[in-house]
Amino acid sequence: MAMKLLLVALLALAFALAVLASDPSPLQDFCVADDSSKVFVNGAVCKNMNDVTADDFYTSGLDKPGNTVNNVRSNVTAVNVNKIPGLNTLGISLARIDFAPNGLNPPHTHPRATEILVVLEGELYVGFVTSNIGQTNRLFTKNLKKGDVFVFPQGLIHFQLNTGKYNAVALAGLSSQNPGVITIAKAVFGSTPPISDDVLAKAFQVDKRLVDRLQAQQWTDNNN
Repeated sequence: MAMKLLLVALLALAFALAVLASDPSPLQDFCVADDSSKVFVNGAVCKNMNDVTADDFYTSGLDKPGNTVNNVRSNVTAVNVNKIPGLNTLGISLARIDFAPNGLNPPHTHPRATEILVVLEGELYVGFVTSNIGQTNRLFTKNLKKGDVFVFPQGLIHFQLNTGKYNAVALAGLSSQNPGVITIAKAVFGSTPPISDDVLAKAFQVDKRLVDRLQAQQWTDNNN
């Protein structure tokens, strides 16, 4: 009997943790983020219902291409709770991604969201890498054309590369009001303060001088 009660308690705890692991769920029609509040909560404090307007659920500009004049020749225009306060507690956001020819959205992760991407124009080579399955990190890739859709599971490293001769555009939906993004190269070689070159040299099995060059290059990119 005690074992059954323990099992029930563990299942209840697992269910509770699974619920808490996602964005906070709305307990009313909406909870528009109050940017003026100084109270810190997981998500954002709700604006008074009487102060909410249609503009709290609106933004514009996704018809305009992002600036791809940069080292990776791509640009991400995010539309999350910071752009639309009405997204607070709704567990959804989106992004427009523009690619010049050979443009790359570098390997990165979204710690709080699954991503579903649709190609609006052009051709993309996309993929994601799994977590350690046994001793293997499996790579799943696909060549996409206009109208094609691909899913990147939450938290997994993924990328998109424009393989066409012309500009490409994609639209991504994400299952969080604030998905977060960790760009691998920037996080590893451009953190503040920097990760020890001894650590990185051993992790990547390369000479420390190469690590120093990569860190210097990432610092330059971060400050340009």
